[in-house]
Amino acid sequence: MKKPLLAALALTAGLAFSLPVQAADKLTVILEWFVNPDHAALVVAQEKGYFAEAGLDVDLIAPADPNDAPKLVAAGKADLGVGYQPQLHVQVGEGLPLRRVATLVGTPLNILLVKQDGPIKTIKDLKGKRIGYSVPGFEDAVLMAMLQHNGLKAGDVQLINVNFSLSPSLISGQVDAVIGSYRNFELTQMALEGHPGRAFFPEEEGVPVYDELILLAHKDRVNDPRLRRFVDALEKATLYIANHPDEAWALFIAHHKDLDDELNRRAWTDTLPRLSTAPAGLDSARYARFAAFLKERGLIKTVLPVSDYAVQLPF
Repeated sequence: MKKPLLAALALTAGLAFSLPVQAADKLTVILEWFVNPDHAALVVAQEKGYFAEAGLDVDLIAPADPNDAPKLVAAGKADLGVGYQPQLHVQVGEGLPLRRVATLVGTPLNILLVKQDGPIKTIKDLKGKRIGYSVPGFEDAVLMAMLQHNGLKAGDVQLINVNFSLSPSLISGQVDAVIGSYRNFELTQMALEGHPGRAFFPEEEGVPVYDELILLAHKDRVNDPRLRRFVDALEKATLYIANHPDEAWALFIAHHKDLDDELNRRAWTDTLPRLSTAPAGLDSARYARFAAFLKERGLIKTVLPVSDYAVQLPF
């Protein structure tokens, strides 16, 4: 009796080992820029194996053009894209079939930046001064709101397009302030170069708070079960980063050694408190309030229902 039983067990074991391992579901994510600390949760979820545990084979792709992500997602050529909440309102208003499905960075990063040792101590001191910008549209709207919040108007300042040379133009004295700098990068960069800056935060100066970086999906794919598994893994990674920031940093630079420098180390520390610890969560009132701000500033024509551009994924 023992020999037939052993033979049967061996046959069963052999069949089990011969069964094919179920392949992980592929999922492509287009970033909005090269990898940097803003993508901490994405990289850590990849390196810690949280995506793999969720049965996902995730490909994080830096774009050739920073504007690629929404277009590729809208065309069905990528599963997810990293984008910006302010641009999402405009993109959906122009007809792109996009939905926000998660948040990476849940606060604005944009700031109005001046030299710390310069004459600008308050926003009111900008009257008659030169302000540099890179991208017209949203940056203009933010700046005008901040000026008006402090009793100034558009004619009180001179706007100069500095073609993405924000910090250098401020340091050189070409302009007295710049709008569009990031609080977790340019502010640190200026300090490292021996020119400390002073930041004015839009959300403290008349601009409604908004999500900086979000994840976009095609509107027809929001019920794809892979997306919920992806976002759950993202949440797990974000909590790991909060609990183990040094270990998470080591994981982050393991495959991005070019980022292992003082600027990115400080940016890492400055960025972590701004990561969304509940990436799937959606504050509809906050999105609606910001849409109203964009309409008031002439950047969108209509305030759409929030469900037309942002959703909370089903379980």
